[in-house]
Amino acid sequence: MRLGKVGYYGDFVVYPLVIVGVATVAFWRASPEQFATTMTALVLGIGIWTLVEYTLHRYVLHHLPHIKEMHDGHHNDQTALIGTPIWLSLALFVGLVYLPLLVLVPAIAGGLTAGFMAGYLWYVTVHHLIHHDGLGRSAYAYRLKRRHMLHHHFDDEGNFGVTSGFWDLVFGTDIKVRGPNTPRDLAKD
Repeated sequence: MRLGKVGYYGDFVVYPLVIVGVATVAFWRASPEQFATTMTALVLGIGIWTLVEYTLHRYVLHHLPHIKEMHDGHHNDQTALIGTPIWLSLALFVGLVYLPLLVLVPAIAGGLTAGFMAGYLWYVTVHHLIHHDGLGRSAYAYRLKRRHMLHHHFDDEGNFGVTSGFWDLVFGTDIKVRGPNTPRDLAKD
């Protein structure tokens, strides 16, 4: 949805604070024996986020009515301040990640949630920089931007991962370009 400047840029202020807070509490509550478990949960949360990011982008943002229309707004105006309100994303992290884990596996709840949020922060940061020309000229930055611009050009065809192309490779949605306007996997020889 279209956000004001405070709502849009708020992610870049609020999430680092929340991540540090959640991770600090998780490590503070962990016994010395649980430190490695908490650290593993945090790293695992970041990794799992990449699959969640891919899945949400492929199936929710491109297919769910109303949400698809909002996402189409981003495809049509790529520099518009379109995103998820902080209150909603935080509520989803608490309700769908932290609380269920706190009930089922309390030892990893804080670490995994902090990892998920760190993955989300990385996603919104990379996505913002891709569209607002802030990635610089490194080979890594160029690859991220090129992959995402191919996604915008071919829309529902692929490159749903913004921070990583791993899941696109796994699920066969990685767009490779053979000619100026033709994805290799869609071309008819």
